[in-house]
Amino acid sequence: MAPDSPAPHRGALVNPANRFLVVQRAHDDAFADLDPAEEPAAQTQFIDDHTQSILSRNDSPDVGFTWSVNPYRGCEHGCSYCYARPTHEYLGYGAGIDFESRILVKRQAPELLRAELARPGWSPDVIALSGVTDCYQPIERRLGLTRQCLGVLAEFRNPVVIVTKNALVVRDLDILVELARHQAVAVFISLTTLDPGLRAVLEPRASPPAARLEAIRRLAAAGVPVGILAAPMIPALNDHELPRLVGAAVAAGAQYASYTVLRLPLSVRPVFLDWLERHYPDRRDKILNQLREYREGALNKSDFGNRMRGTGAVADRLSALFAVICRRQGIAGNRPSLSTAAFRRVEPGQLELL
Repeated sequence: MAPDSPAPHRGALVNPANRFLVVQRAHDDAFADLDPAEEPAAQTQFIDDHTQSILSRNDSPDVGFTWSVNPYRGCEHGCSYCYARPTHEYLGYGAGIDFESRILVKRQAPELLRAELARPGWSPDVIALSGVTDCYQPIERRLGLTRQCLGVLAEFRNPVVIVTKNALVVRDLDILVELARHQAVAVFISLTTLDPGLRAVLEPRASPPAARLEAIRRLAAAGVPVGILAAPMIPALNDHELPRLVGAAVAAGAQYASYTVLRLPLSVRPVFLDWLERHYPDRRDKILNQLREYREGALNKSDFGNRMRGTGAVADRLSALFAVICRRQGIAGNRPSLSTAAFRRVEPGQLELL
């Protein structure tokens, strides 16, 4: 069981210096002598993002999609390990507390997506929702931008892959079922731990493990293809749970599974190291030493092809274990199969499915 969190609603209590800014914000002098855990909690701000484009193109060979849509920038789930944290620095913010307390909202995302798919030049292709930040983070319950984007995708019957650690995804079962009729949807539920205590500090505002498993059950029962992403596996913290994670997910109806090993690129490193020191100081050295075994002695390696799972004997052992787990669970080799065959171009003014 994880120790009590000093700020259970936040994952980061630090804000590493933005590598793009010459002038950095300092802490208020009134709190200069306080431990970060004692500082007043940052209130979440929602900031309109007036972007004029919504489709982002991916050229990394490590992920299985070319196009992604992210209705939100930043994420309130507060996962200290989140690889997307450095993207907030491009906006002039910090990768720590700013990332989870200053959320940019693309209110025009559904309209922009509809315009992109209606273009004669759009060649139907799989689009990922949550290519960077979680499209079902808490604010989605109120704003519904992800639901509206799914409605657009269903209108066009354009295939979509969803990655989320929030059970809110089942709210949109009606649209997901419609997409599934045309082999145009697959959902990955991110499942990192079955321990509610660890989840509370590792992913403080994400859905509890039981709720995510229930989401898998409901999706599978409705005929929506669903699997899990066990990510990240953190040595000496949650990697021992991998067999149980896959087993519980398959028992709930998951048809496929994947995993990644913890990455600490750029400003993710100081955020995670601070989190580790606050919550698991007794395991800190063990976790970091084992992580270095995956990264050729470093805490992070950015080379394509290896950065997601690491290299060396320890990475090979985990990969072999995962293969055995999947074989025993009867899902070895399973992958979502999506089709663009049913795609239709919807002209402006035609009936929309919302």
